[in-house]
Amino acid sequence: MGNLRRQHPPTFKVKVALEAIKGDKTLAEIAGEYQVHPSQIKKWKKIAISEMTQLFTDKRQRKEKDKELLIEELYKQIGQLKVELDWLKKKCGYLSEGEDLA
Repeated sequence: MGNLRRQHPPTFKVKVALEAIKGDKTLAEIAGEYQVHPSQIKKWKKIAISEMTQLFTDKRQRKEKDKELLIEELYKQIGQLKVELDWLKKKCGYLSEGEDLA
């Protein structure tokens, strides 16, 4: 036997979840209409409701957080490159005996 599980596209899940959120029909009616188990509809509805807050989150806060993460990553890369450059200078004899790496 093959895989009996059906995979539904996200648009289908949204459509069914919105139908359940509206409350015009019972879960059994929606399940019969879309050929999906009522517990699955309940799960999709719960996910849709819990994730809605992210849709309305201030985009500036997300952009600021992304910007901070990018700056942090760039500083790490700069530090790593400086260490590698100093090592190469030392190996190649580019630095004089009394010169400090810092």
